[in-house]
Amino acid sequence: MRVLRVRDPFHRAQLAIAALFCSLGFQYATWASRIPALKDDLGLTAAEVGVLLMAAGVGAAVSFPLVAALMRRLGSQRLALLSALCLALVLPALAAAPNYPLALLVMCVDGVLVGCLNVAMNAQGAALEARFERNAMARLHATFSGGSLLAALLASGMNALTSAVAVHFAAAAAVLLLLVVCARTGLLAEGRLPEPSAAKEKKRAGKWTVPSRMTLWMCVAMAFGTVTEGAMNDWSALYLEDVAEASAELAPLGIAVVSGMMVVARLFADGWRSRWGDGRVVLTGSVLAGAGLILALLSGGLVPALLGFACVGLGIAAVTPCVYVAAAGQGSDSLTLVAAMGTTGLLAGPPLIGFIANASSLVWGFAAVAASALVVSACSTRIRWTAAAEELSRS
Repeated sequence: MRVLRVRDPFHRAQLAIAALFCSLGFQYATWASRIPALKDDLGLTAAEVGVLLMAAGVGAAVSFPLVAALMRRLGSQRLALLSALCLALVLPALAAAPNYPLALLVMCVDGVLVGCLNVAMNAQGAALEARFERNAMARLHATFSGGSLLAALLASGMNALTSAVAVHFAAAAAVLLLLVVCARTGLLAEGRLPEPSAAKEKKRAGKWTVPSRMTLWMCVAMAFGTVTEGAMNDWSALYLEDVAEASAELAPLGIAVVSGMMVVARLFADGWRSRWGDGRVVLTGSVLAGAGLILALLSGGLVPALLGFACVGLGIAAVTPCVYVAAAGQGSDSLTLVAAMGTTGLLAGPPLIGFIANASSLVWGFAAVAASALVVSACSTRIRWTAAAEELSRS
């Protein structure tokens, strides 16, 4: 039965694309888990560590022209495999970096490759939905979180065996190569997304296509949605400890609640999309995230905070999958730009919240997170969502 399931074209492609999502989450969480060790090995200050982390964000943010060109030349299938393979090699290169400048260069290259894989794998996910007329993007994004969890477990095990970063990263690279092999035979052959007619005409004339108003609304929604995700993951434990006065043992529950609810929501979100449509899912979810967090901040205490965090994880989980599908419907350039804004928001969110908290308090910092979720809800009313979900719900 299992063999027949894998031989089914939809499930074969779905598993292959899921391997890409898993590899990206795994690679990101692997190097992030060893930041303290890299800090000690390279003799970095806290400020230098911050710059090292920002190097990946800078690489992802400036990669838009390159990724757009590679998508047109290679297509999503080849670009996904090439970037996933190179990301596996980045880990040993980072472990072998002898000094800070070379480590910065490696992290910048990592950001560019993340931008390439992020666009290519979401293009594959959008193509999967379009070809088989079945919602799948939310479950694919759930495997990204699963990859992060797998990386955390591996990091914990490797730390128990050895403190050598090179050994850990070599083992992680082997896992990534295995995921590339799993993805290689099942990806969809078509590599280019359909382009709107106006964009096609400009490209034939050799003109650069200015982003449409619809694409700009998607960029804003994606940026603020990922600001919400990133800030909750990075600051929830500190909020519970400093504001909600939770013990050190209970403080990590913030991350667990947010991450756990996001995984659960993404596993069920494709069914919600089929039943209610992408636009309604994003609008309802972002309002739930913003309103739930605001009520938690007003109530104070550990239990309200955890309930508010659960609302954020549940509500914001489907935003990025739905926006990626809508952006793919506008063409590869729109998808690339929206993906770049998503990466920028994910990396810029935590420092922004830290700046607000430093200027006022962490409560106001989390109020800004709630406001970000509500900005997403406002943008959702301006976006032309894919009609696939509505058609599926009527069939």
